[in-house]
Amino acid sequence: MDRADLDVLTYRVNGCAMKVHNTLGNGFQEVIYQRCLAIELTSAGIHFIREVEHDIYYKGQPVGTRRADFVVEDEIIVEIKAVIDLEDVHLAQAKNYVVAYDKSIGLLINFGSKSLQFKKIYNSKYQ
Repeated sequence: MDRADLDVLTYRVNGCAMKVHNTLGNGFQEVIYQRCLAIELTSAGIHFIREVEHDIYYKGQPVGTRRADFVVEDEIIVEIKAVIDLEDVHLAQAKNYVVAYDKSIGLLINFGSKSLQFKKIYNSKYQ
């Protein structure tokens, strides 16, 4: 998928997240927003897989697994948060997911603030 198509797709995902936030507002647990976003993505005809598990390696040895909230169209990692404000640790986690899953782009979406927060994360390998 080229950069223009990825931009359109991230815009559509953000639009789905806005619908969820406009309906629910802030104050719910992360899993509630995940379920609602899945409903909106399905309604928008956007293919995704929820909670995709991925092995993490250190020096070639498996050391554990991580689970991304969504992999959208096999192109974009989407990480959901429900916190008052995004912090550097959330950005670092999302960046690590983008690299670990070997995707060119990720979205960090925070439903916990009064206004919906979006961060687009890029994998430097694809820049």
